[in-house]
Amino acid sequence: MKYCPQCKADIHVQMIDGEERRACSVSCGFVFWDNPTPVVAVVVETPEGVVLAHNKLWPAGKYSIITGFLERGETPEVCALRETEEELGLRAKSAEFIGFELFDGKGFNGHEYNQIIIGFYVYAEGVITLDENELDEYKIIPVEKLKGWGSATGKIVQRWLDQKNA
Repeated sequence: MKYCPQCKADIHVQMIDGEERRACSVSCGFVFWDNPTPVVAVVVETPEGVVLAHNKLWPAGKYSIITGFLERGETPEVCALRETEEELGLRAKSAEFIGFELFDGKGFNGHEYNQIIIGFYVYAEGVITLDENELDEYKIIPVEKLKGWGSATGKIVQRWLDQKNA
């Protein structure tokens, strides 16, 4: 962000509340707080195992659990159920909270992200029908072969596995 969205003056780094923040140079009051964006990540288990999907924008061979942004007025649980249905065509009856992880870094596409990943588990049966606008492949990993990985979504997977095996 180079210019203030309120008055169009330059944005400068300033010390505000003991932190470096990007704020308006003419003191119109605008501060870019850069709060994390809430994202729901869903471990979707089917009778065959856990669904991992490939987003069309990711490099080949990269798969993850289902994710999506919260919509205005939507609870994280409802978001988990909606994303499962939208992205996989599967309906689930309930979503169980797993935990959360911070994602503050670069994604597969090289963009910087500041997100809080809110993890849920759902069990769903049926025929998977991918949202072709976003996903182009999926695979199902048997639960006994599933392992977490280093990113925030992988840590959600590992937390779910640890809870399941406790």
